[in-house]
Amino acid sequence: MMLKKVRQLIESVNDTLKGQLDLEQHGGRTFGGAAIRVARRVLAMAAGIWHNNQVGEPVTRSLIAFDH
Repeated sequence: MMLKKVRQLIESVNDTLKGQLDLEQHGGRTFGGAAIRVARRVLAMAAGIWHNNQVGEPVTRSLIAFDH
């Protein structure tokens, strides 16, 4: 049972990284460039989640309001 929960968590994180953050098309030409672009997007998402949590949004992982 515990492995199933861990697997679901991992798949959820992968789906978020691929979907919301568009990490499959990061545009980095070198490993360092790709790492910086990925880190920037992950930090931006973390900031959005933190902000949603602070203002009391019912769904903290939704970044629709920040998607321009």
